Amino acid sequence: MIKLERVTKSFGSQVVLDELDLEIETGLITAIIGPSGEGKSVLLKHMIGLLKPETGTVTVDGEEISGMGRTALNRVREKFGMLFQNAALFDSLTVFENVAFPLQEKTKLSDAEIAQRVRESLSHVGLPDVERKYPDELSGGMKKRVGLARALLMDPAIILFDEPTTGLDPVICRAIHQMIKETHGRFGYTAVVVSHEIPEIFDISDRVAVLYRGKIIESGTPGQVQGSANPVVRQFISGSLDGPIRLIR
Repeated sequence: MIKLERVTKSFGSQVVLDELDLEIETGLITAIIGPSGEGKSVLLKHMIGLLKPETGTVTVDGEEISGMGRTALNRVREKFGMLFQNAALFDSLTVFENVAFPLQEKTKLSDAEIAQRVRESLSHVGLPDVERKYPDELSGGMKKRVGLARALLMDPAIILFDEPTTGLDPVICRAIHQMIKETHGRFGYTAVVVSHEIPEIFDISDRVAVLYRGKIIESGTPGQVQGSANPVVRQFISGSLDGPIRLIR
């Protein structure tokens, strides 16, 4: 579904992505893990075309997007939904209005049809009774659920999850992971999840890729990555990624 080939991106003198190669398989949940500050969110922004690589190519569903103009890129972006770290809800709108927003902006559905779609989407994430609440009345986990309901509403082929459990306690983290797994099973979208939740993220992922110093240094099934001989991968998974490490590529 998504393929990055030899993608390089720098900010000033800092090389964030260094001739990176990665394939995201259609219909699977792929987790991208790695130490903080390694460019995982930058990688997501390249997938959806918010950033363009200095070198290399990004292909989405068979279309190379790196050189696309705005109109063509917006068409490709319609394949995507996104759940941001902070859920990115509009504080001045109710839950119903937040979830309905993309339908009101991008479709010609009637108010009754929009209302039905919104209620169905909120039901899918286990929030059938919060339509009239405002974001500041919701817990962190509920905000993430509302954000996912909004992302699901346009029936995207791909959903990007940018650290969906940041700032949540372990119980709510597990609930959000389970929600991702359940909605993926129901809707069959291709999921890309940036996460720091080790080892919990292995339980919901079909594939895992490890980003370190601008490159994917390991990728495969959760079992393959957990059994990696690469010292960076082993130390990251064990929580002891400190000090100088010999990088195996």
